[in-house]
Amino acid sequence: MRNCLPDLFDAQPDLLFQLVTMLDPSVLQENGVSVYSVIQEPGNFVITFPRSYHGGFNFGLNCAEAVNFAPADWLPHGGFGAELYQLYRKAAVLSHEELLCVVAKANDCDSKALPYLKKELHRIYAKEKNCREGLWSNGIIKSSPMSPKKCPEFVGTEEDPTCIICQQYLFLSAVVCCCRPSAFVCLEHCKHLCECKPNKHRLLYRHTLAELKQLVLLIDKYNFDETPQCRDLQRQLSCSDDSNALTKKVKGGHVSLAKLAEEWILRSSKIFQIPFSRDAYVNALKETEQFLWAGSEMDAVRAVAKNLIEAQNWAEGIKDCLCKIESWSCNRSHNLEKVDLEHVNNFLNLNPLPCIEPGHLKLKGYAEEAMILVQEIDSALSTSSKSSIPELEQLYSRACEVPIYVKEMEKLMARISALKVWVDNVKKCILEKCPAAIEVDVLYRLKSEMLELQVQLPEVEMLMDLLRHVESCQARCNEILNGPINLKQNVEVLLQELESITVNIPELKLLRQYHGDAVSWISHFNDVHVNIHEREDQENVVDELQCILKQGLLLRIQVDELPLVEVELKKAYCRKEALKVFNARRTKMTLFSIQQLMEEAAMLQIEGEQLFVDVSGVLAAAMHWEERAAHIFATEAQMSDFEDVIRTSKDIHVILPSLDDVKDAISMAKSWLKNSKPFLGSSFPAAHPSCSLLKVEALKELVSQSKLLKISLEERTMIHSVLKNCLEWEHDSCSLLEEVDCLFNTNNIDNALINGLIPKIEHLVTMIESILETGLSLGFDFDEIPKLQNARSILQWCSKALSFCSVAPALPGIESLMENAEHLPVTCASSALCSSLIDGVKWLKKASEVIPVSCNGKICKLSDAEEVLSEVQRIKVSFPLMVGQLLKAIEKHKLWKEQILIFFGLKTEERSWSKLLQLKELGKDDAFSCCELDMVLSETEKVEKWKLHCMDIVGHPVGDVNSLLDALVKIKHTLDRSLYIYKKSRGCNPRDPCIHCFSDIKDQELLTCSICKDCYHLQCLGATLGHQSDAEAYVCSYCQFIGSGSISRNGGALRFGGKRPELNMLIELLSDAEGLCVGIEERDVVQQLVELAIACKDCLTELTDFTLAYLNRDLSIISEKLTTALKAVEMAGVYYNHGNNRLELALARNSWRVRVNKLLEDSQKPLIQHIQKILKEGLAISIPPEDHFRQKLTELKCIGLQWAENAKKVSMDSGALGLDEVCELITQGENLPVHFEKELKLLRARSMLYCICRKPYDQRAMIACDQCDEWYHFDCIKLSSAPKIYICPACKPHTGELSVLLSVNKERSTGAKYGEPQTPSPPHTESRRKNIEAKPSLKQMMPAAMDHGNILRYSDGIDCLFWRNRKPFRRVAKRRAEVESLSPFFHIQ
Repeated sequence: MRNCLPDLFDAQPDLLFQLVTMLDPSVLQENGVSVYSVIQEPGNFVITFPRSYHGGFNFGLNCAEAVNFAPADWLPHGGFGAELYQLYRKAAVLSHEELLCVVAKANDCDSKALPYLKKELHRIYAKEKNCREGLWSNGIIKSSPMSPKKCPEFVGTEEDPTCIICQQYLFLSAVVCCCRPSAFVCLEHCKHLCECKPNKHRLLYRHTLAELKQLVLLIDKYNFDETPQCRDLQRQLSCSDDSNALTKKVKGGHVSLAKLAEEWILRSSKIFQIPFSRDAYVNALKETEQFLWAGSEMDAVRAVAKNLIEAQNWAEGIKDCLCKIESWSCNRSHNLEKVDLEHVNNFLNLNPLPCIEPGHLKLKGYAEEAMILVQEIDSALSTSSKSSIPELEQLYSRACEVPIYVKEMEKLMARISALKVWVDNVKKCILEKCPAAIEVDVLYRLKSEMLELQVQLPEVEMLMDLLRHVESCQARCNEILNGPINLKQNVEVLLQELESITVNIPELKLLRQYHGDAVSWISHFNDVHVNIHEREDQENVVDELQCILKQGLLLRIQVDELPLVEVELKKAYCRKEALKVFNARRTKMTLFSIQQLMEEAAMLQIEGEQLFVDVSGVLAAAMHWEERAAHIFATEAQMSDFEDVIRTSKDIHVILPSLDDVKDAISMAKSWLKNSKPFLGSSFPAAHPSCSLLKVEALKELVSQSKLLKISLEERTMIHSVLKNCLEWEHDSCSLLEEVDCLFNTNNIDNALINGLIPKIEHLVTMIESILETGLSLGFDFDEIPKLQNARSILQWCSKALSFCSVAPALPGIESLMENAEHLPVTCASSALCSSLIDGVKWLKKASEVIPVSCNGKICKLSDAEEVLSEVQRIKVSFPLMVGQLLKAIEKHKLWKEQILIFFGLKTEERSWSKLLQLKELGKDDAFSCCELDMVLSETEKVEKWKLHCMDIVGHPVGDVNSLLDALVKIKHTLDRSLYIYKKSRGCNPRDPCIHCFSDIKDQELLTCSICKDCYHLQCLGATLGHQSDAEAYVCSYCQFIGSGSISRNGGALRFGGKRPELNMLIELLSDAEGLCVGIEERDVVQQLVELAIACKDCLTELTDFTLAYLNRDLSIISEKLTTALKAVEMAGVYYNHGNNRLELALARNSWRVRVNKLLEDSQKPLIQHIQKILKEGLAISIPPEDHFRQKLTELKCIGLQWAENAKKVSMDSGALGLDEVCELITQGENLPVHFEKELKLLRARSMLYCICRKPYDQRAMIACDQCDEWYHFDCIKLSSAPKIYICPACKPHTGELSVLLSVNKERSTGAKYGEPQTPSPPHTESRRKNIEAKPSLKQMMPAAMDHGNILRYSDGIDCLFWRNRKPFRRVAKRRAEVESLSPFFHIQ
């Protein structure tokens, strides 16, 4: 392919690895390459052999799958491919070395694959051996093993580091240098790693040569078919173990590796014979690094190194224990940790001793003293002991004085605390004086605790007396509750007798409740019965009495007031009906209903009540109204009389028969008045013109209807008067219209005629308005009204046009007059008078438009004004004042133009901004459109825009000329102060004024910051000085912020109050001012601002560059610089975006370092999540990897995560790891600088052992002994189902005693819910079993039944293993031995 496609290979040398190029098969055949073709049908498999290329095409829609697999004979091809990848420096798909090692360790290869596997293993062993020996010969003597993999039985699950030269995975070994810790190379490319000497390099290896050789020999063990090739490989392996042949050149000759190893063994053996020295052990172990990577010939070195490590750990442990004991003995502080006795015994029980440590005997003496104390505590806690509380406390104080911690102290303290709590609770119950303050359950609980603690105290008899008295009271209460209860005979007597009892008895409480219900019911009835007949809400009375009656029937205690309630309920019903006469508004009662109500009241003897007396008055009023209504219908009365009768009926709450007739008569009269109202209103001048116009025919019909009314009305004569007024108005309007037509036909208009037309037109307009007002007031539809309105509008327009002849009108008035002319009626506007006036007004509009004063922003040219002046001869109406204004405007324009030429003839610095504004205003008022006016407006606009831009940047209100200059001067002062702060930090300014106001007035008191030494006036800070010590300890807000490590901050005392312009915008503003044609003062101030801001920017850049590059531990160096930069930036009135952003980054990094420093120095251990969160925050603000605090946090994280991973494995190993190693792991976790609560909890649960197998809880079904509460696995004691009662052989060690009557509880084995194994004390056994069978605990897990149905397994996990009352060991070794001897008899008979 290289010969056929040279251009492609030149452009892409690794073209073969891209799999994107195919050649014609004929070209391949011409070059001697075998080519085969095949058509794959559905269901066919096509196998491609190693080192062959394949390609294909689909003939249509296709779905195929490709799988890589390797038989045994592929291994040599895989090795060859790995070498090619290394040659081409391409990353391999997987590590060939890792694949071989994993397959060899699995031991599941058949006999056909073993020869290939052995050959490849021997090849990589030989290659690895030669390379490592070459490294040693070249001077690389440092070595260390690689960290083990988490899943070594799988290939590719964890990615190994790759060689930076050939990109191959470094599974077996690698070389690294201290100058580049993150760079690795393979053994073949070690010379290309760096320029350092070989003694700086280190060899990293996963397996020693002995372990690799053992893998090859392991293959021989399973290979039963020995071939000549296998025998050759064995001979090569035996020959390669000759370590004497490995030598290197040293000063004075050559030395072999074996000789150096022998010398090291001799030196190390002498170390065990001398007192322990840590430096000697460390140096000896460091020397072993050049031997441990070798083969089995170095096994002796490895054995000695292992003994050295064990001896070093043992001796350092002895010293550490003695150091802690002596430190505690000297200080006796609770903050110092004691040494655990079990930990000490682990060192003392080691036999023989690994090395000579003088402190061994001294530590043994401390341990023997602690063991004596343990025996005394066990004796005091035994059931036969009768020790008092003071004796137990004295024993505990002795235990506290011992420098070694014994776990029996916790049991002793628990017993003392329990006894004290029990005594205190009993005394509280006995001394309690408040009634019902003590619950009965509390007394019984104290009694059960008394039995459990087996105490003999004087408070016991007092508690029993109180319990006997409570039980007597309960019996008396039950006797009363079981029979009929009388309120006054037995209940009140008993309650009065037991009023002062301090125990809350449920039966007595129930009896008090019954008594309270009865008393409350009687009191409620008495409250309702008081003045019951005077209440107005009788409906509520009825409801209340009904409720009282129901409640009385439900009382447990008999009462005498119940019959009286029934009588009062009937009276309330009667009063309720009587109130309906006055309260009902929608439905009224008849006279018959009221009479019946009065009869019922007489029966109940309540007719004398005021309510029923009022009902009699209502009947009398109804009869009087009927008589008056009959009188009105007999005589023709006025409308007011009928309305008065209607009003009177509203006060009578009885149905009246004559009321409907009266209402019909009034309705008929009001209907006629409503129809006549529009005609009556038209006769008054105040009638609104928007009312609808009326017809005369409707008026005549209304007059005829009025004759049918029975009531005499005044409106009839008023309607006749309206008709007469309408006829007179029509005659007057026709005569006025004829006079207006004569005026519109006037032809000739001169100055004399104009003076006479205006008064005449005004007189006609007045007459038309008068007659229009009269016609509209009549309210009828007349044909003359539209004609009069048109004539009035035309006359008013003509009067306005004629008035312009004697004045110079404004352009808005002329335009308004032209708009009105367009809306004039066509017939009248075509007359001679109107046509002449319209032509004159049009000329006036043109003249007004060209005059500059009235042009409204539109400036005309001088030629336009001269043209309008020439048109004045053709119009019939003359306007002399307007002609004079045109001539005057032309003269003003010429004078202004001369001033402009003089102004622009001056130099730029002589041109005044005020003079330019003055010329601009004159040009707007007097000049016509010309190039000079455009130039003045353009230059003025440039300056104004520059000032507006400056105001926007500075942030000052627009409109005040002096305010912009004041704002710029204010910003300049802030920049002077900011530059002063920078220079002061360098020691350039000796004066020490107030840094806020920069004044050194001596009569004001100064306050100096104790950190940055800057001074502040108390008045500037707005604070008062309380004491002289406050002034000495004062710290400014900036030093507080830098030192606290806060993230967010508020503005300090120096913060600039206004808007701060950006530096780049000021520079741009200064460049824009160069093109102005006049000189302005603000431009000079901006120039000074830019120079000062650049100086401040340089100082800020210097400080931020230093702080961002700082990586050391001491934070005080950068704190001073950050405080200076923060003060200066907040003081400055100019904003530099890039510099401020870098300052914010520096502040964020300082805050991060301060928080990390506090975290590291805090006495409380941090959580790993907190550390990871802070590291993530550091990455977000780009904290460099070389930073001291980041390296510390990373180190803590790595240590913590490594321990947590190991703890997780151990907690799930089902007891595979020994208990001593688990305890050691727990100790390591407690001594870590990172806090792991969950992992320690899991490990402590893992350290709890059960059953005769002494394994932790592992999800298998278990059962507890009903005497000792020890838990056993079903399979360990050979149980097939759960018995109702089980006693282990440890409690009954004889075989004959095991035949206990055991019955299988079917519900327990199949349907009951089991919780986690618990170990309560023996007195609680029966009560615990009942509680579990009756109501399972909330913490219990749901069981999952096995196939057999009677063996239970629990659904979950490790959290349920943390049992609060679990004890590590529950019997002595002798009883455990008995259990093991009786294990064959564990079965159910």
